[in-house]
Amino acid sequence: MSNTTLIRDTATARKAMIDSQLRTSGVNEEYVLARMLSVAREDFLPADKADLAYIDRAITLGTDAHLASPLFYGKLLIEAAPRRSDRVLVVEGGTGYLAELLRPLVAEVTTVGAADAAKGALPEGSFSLVVVDGAIEQLPASLADLVEEQGRIVSGLLQRGVTRLASGRRVGAHVSLLAVEDIGLPVLHAFDAPKGWSFS
Repeated sequence: MSNTTLIRDTATARKAMIDSQLRTSGVNEEYVLARMLSVAREDFLPADKADLAYIDRAITLGTDAHLASPLFYGKLLIEAAPRRSDRVLVVEGGTGYLAELLRPLVAEVTTVGAADAAKGALPEGSFSLVVVDGAIEQLPASLADLVEEQGRIVSGLLQRGVTRLASGRRVGAHVSLLAVEDIGLPVLHAFDAPKGWSFS
């Protein structure tokens, strides 16, 4: 297969993703569709997984990495509502795809691996928007502390075995995540709660 054919085929697959996975599920914001149409998901996968790039579910890449479903990223971008002035922290799912979606929409993007974020090995400073590429069972105080006053956080959330898209805002000393809608996505086990702990 020639490179020209490959480019045309993946561009066709991205267009089909927009029309059959995103628009039909209520993702119609033009800035979201434009980013997801322009960023090639296959570029963030190993060669042996590239042909799975546009399926409607997450792709597991070993034990510590994944590429979540297109629908999750579309819904996350809508909920995050990125602004040109935003300083964004992306807690990575291991591919760099989410950071690339956000990069031209905001002022600055900083990334940190999920395992490092869960352990508190975080960048300095504060962020107006924090996004997490996967579902977490608990939000560590060290990560919440990086959200600036009135800043937003958007993440997946694991509650009683169900994954949900969730969002929150920092008001004073408090940052809490509230579920927005149920959606299937990978769980970032580095954020698992200690046994006997429950999210309230």
